Amino acid sequence: MRELNHDVRYLGVDDLEIDKFESQYDVPEGISYNSYLILDEQVAVMDTCDGAKGEAWKDNLFEALGGRTPDYLVVHHLEPDHSALIGWMLNQWPTLTLVASAKAIQMLPQFFEEIDSKGRTRTVKEGDMLTLGQHSLQFISAAMIHWPEVMVSYDKYDGALYSADAFGKFGALSRCGFQGSDDNDWACEARRYYFNIVGKYGVPVQTLLGKVKDLPLKSIRPLHGPVLNANLNDYVELYDTWSRYEPETEGIFVAHASIHGNTAVAAKKIVEILREQGVEHIAISDLCRSDMAENVEDAFRYSKMIVAASSYDAGLFSPMYDFLHRLQIKGYSKRKVALVENGSWAPSAGRVMKEMLSEMKHVTIVDPMVTIRSSMKVNDVPLLTALVQSLLA
Repeated sequence: MRELNHDVRYLGVDDLEIDKFESQYDVPEGISYNSYLILDEQVAVMDTCDGAKGEAWKDNLFEALGGRTPDYLVVHHLEPDHSALIGWMLNQWPTLTLVASAKAIQMLPQFFEEIDSKGRTRTVKEGDMLTLGQHSLQFISAAMIHWPEVMVSYDKYDGALYSADAFGKFGALSRCGFQGSDDNDWACEARRYYFNIVGKYGVPVQTLLGKVKDLPLKSIRPLHGPVLNANLNDYVELYDTWSRYEPETEGIFVAHASIHGNTAVAAKKIVEILREQGVEHIAISDLCRSDMAENVEDAFRYSKMIVAASSYDAGLFSPMYDFLHRLQIKGYSKRKVALVENGSWAPSAGRVMKEMLSEMKHVTIVDPMVTIRSSMKVNDVPLLTALVQSLLA
């Protein structure tokens, strides 16, 4: 439990035991489940936490309450990592009122069949206020960031935006720091979090940014990651760039999927050629052995991409297929992409990669594609050079 100011407490807990967030994303530095408490004339608990850390969260809550009884539980987001203690809260304090969007209240029985919340909820919509005393929460719809029931709230008294999953990042606060800074450490894991979890919903993010852009923000309090109290414009600008699907860095991401290593050799040669051509920002990844969420992050970060893959079963080697499928569902767009395929008797990787990329909006596929037969040869180098030059043109 931490004091954010004289009457607001941080209740969140770290999870360092979790293996994969959402059962799919590597979180080597853990994750934080953030929650807050406003101690005013009336008391509001701002979200709960994941059930795995429920007991630690309860300890924080009781300590912060200091014997007071909460009047409201504000639910910004109903996803289980933020709401697992709702049932316990309603049972613990019979006078407690749950405050949430209409959609959240409608969905509540899906998660808490045994809880009778009739007469104990208050539905809020865009523009509604919840006055606690000096603190007044103004609710702002944030539907589809990244669930349909999401609300955020703005407390004019201390200029705080309770931003739900927006502006969150991977990493336990004991590892990544309680308060954010404008360094690359925040951006790296916030970017990976954004594109893999929120990234599909760029239009709703833009809508939310439009609603909050004129608010005098002094603090952003997300449900994951550091509390942000400085350099707020930097975070907002990054979110604006990401949600418009614009590249953050002018550079090239080289992603390869190689069965026996020959396609990897070609990919490494491409990196040499890129450096010879004066490209400053280059990232390369072996899709077979790297964190796929980080690969998605890099694909969105850079302005251009080269994909090199082996043919397999008359189609595409599965790590590349998985990668491109993830880009499809996350809304990859507004990029130039060059293709390199490898095949020993009937190359097929290029055809599948082109089909998958063609389904993405505003993705320009650079011609001609380079086909390697089994292993890169001296005569392939001019073709790879020409492909790089075409991509850079």
